[in-house]
Amino acid sequence: MSKRDDQMPNTGEQIDAAEREAAKRRLLEQAESERIPVEETTRVVPDRRWRRGR
Repeated sequence: MSKRDDQMPNTGEQIDAAEREAAKRRLLEQAESERIPVEETTRVVPDRRWRRGR
């Protein structure tokens, strides 16, 4: 292997890295769009399903 080969990943690795990065971005965007604001999660809501198990 030449020094140049060690420094540059092959095309398949570059494509894999780009796909992983794109997938990570999509997941982060989806998570952000589905995120529930803290104000809404701290509101008390009666949950009868929880009491049924007791």
